[in-house]
Amino acid sequence: MIREAIGENALDQAARRLERAVTLLEQQQAQRVPSAEAETDAAFAQDRAALAAELDQARARERQLEEAGAEASAALGRAITEIRAALDGQTPSEPTEA
Repeated sequence: MIREAIGENALDQAARRLERAVTLLEQQQAQRVPSAEAETDAAFAQDRAALAAELDQARARERQLEEAGAEASAALGRAITEIRAALDGQTPSEPTEA
């Protein structure tokens, strides 16, 4: 019986140590979760800002390309008019703006 009492006592002590260790681990984990969330939020905010800047640059480039395309189209239209006039043996009239 004495051995059983000693065995239970050692088992109880081990169980308490295990409970304390689990509690400590849970506390440490609870402290790390908010900081990990904050780091993740900061990374997302950075990514969002970078993507927004890239989108602005892409839109500006799109406008530039549209303007260049319109200018090229107008120049091509004038060239077509001049070529048609030359083929018909006429002097090209004043170019019209398209």
